[in-house]
Amino acid sequence: MQYINALEIGTKLSVRTMAEELEVSEGTAYKAIKEAEAAGLVSTKERIGTVRIQRRNRETLERLTFGEVVEIVQGELFGGSAGLDNTLHKFVIGAMELDAMVRYIDAGSLLIVGNREGAHRCALEQGAGVLITGGFGTSEEIKRLADVKGLPILSSKYDTFTVASMINRAMFDRLIRQKIMLVEDIVTYSRPVETMRLGETKNDYMLLAARVGGSRFPVLDDRGRVVGMMTAKDAEGEQDTQLVDKLMTRSPITAAPNIPIASAAHTMAAEGIDLLPIVDKNRKLLAALSRTEVLEAMRYAGKQKESGETFDELIGAGFVKKENEQSDWLYEGRITPQMSGTFGTISEGVLVTLMTQAARVLIREMGKRDYIIESMTTYFVRPIQLESEVVIQPSLLEMSRKSAKLEIELKDPSGLAAKAMLTAQLIDPY
Repeated sequence: MQYINALEIGTKLSVRTMAEELEVSEGTAYKAIKEAEAAGLVSTKERIGTVRIQRRNRETLERLTFGEVVEIVQGELFGGSAGLDNTLHKFVIGAMELDAMVRYIDAGSLLIVGNREGAHRCALEQGAGVLITGGFGTSEEIKRLADVKGLPILSSKYDTFTVASMINRAMFDRLIRQKIMLVEDIVTYSRPVETMRLGETKNDYMLLAARVGGSRFPVLDDRGRVVGMMTAKDAEGEQDTQLVDKLMTRSPITAAPNIPIASAAHTMAAEGIDLLPIVDKNRKLLAALSRTEVLEAMRYAGKQKESGETFDELIGAGFVKKENEQSDWLYEGRITPQMSGTFGTISEGVLVTLMTQAARVLIREMGKRDYIIESMTTYFVRPIQLESEVVIQPSLLEMSRKSAKLEIELKDPSGLAAKAMLTAQLIDPY
């Protein structure tokens, strides 16, 4: 891994060459390349090979590379493979005269155009990549120019409008994913984790617990894999010489670094654990996440405004809170045609989403908490017509430190149309 990390960006590497230079087996070299690929240090592409690349931070995930554009539009690469890992900052539709087009093309952009070789050459000379739509090709001269410039020239069978829509959708998806807080965003991999080994005893556990002030430790085998969890409950009433292997809880709950913080919070709350080991796909320990760290991250995430056109945002966009003398928890809105289901009435999925959104606002404002749904029973009283003005009224039946129960009613001009009972697990006060 150190060898790979020291390579210059753009360097090609192979299993055989790496094994010969480092005097290791080809199996060891192959494993190192796969781990480097998982870490974002190298990229393997068809007809190109494995190349050392610049590791990308999550902060730039919404920026697509030219290589990713090839996959999105199911395209073919004609030339300029050296630039596949470069990011593009905008794309330009070539639906104008060449003289007018030049003003919009600059380095790092992508020109989407048909079979216009003059536009292809102009874009490459300006430092931009080219995506040819309609399944057309280009001349050998343009392909050679792309290789010299190190700028990709691609082709897709789709038309220009479809290609632009596909790329735009992919960029929105990247933006949404970037705003989702993951476990890897808050764990500190460099911080050592206090662990135990299979050959240690209860006495070793007691000494470790007294030294660090904790009571829950991952147990590792000789390969660094998490095989158990040692807690005070496991040690209670046992002999000091008893091996940890005989006391620990086997098959412990662990998490991958790429899961959302909300999933980690739900797991820790449901299982009643205060320490969650973070492991790779081989169950090797990477870090550990405490309940305090998770709750602090949840508080921060709850205050962040969501970005991107998620379905939940689009569904609830037209609903506003209305205050009256009887209740402050009324939400009014109109059922739009986009919310329709199979038979021309509101979709059941949309209906459930609207009711859960109203419940979330109530819990957030009254309990200063967020939640994860444990169960929800919905009664569809009758179909709701499109263009109907509806009112959603959530009512809090019970709220404790750990859970909440609500009744949610949805009414249209004819009266009660749907009703739900919702039980939620509360995360923690903000």
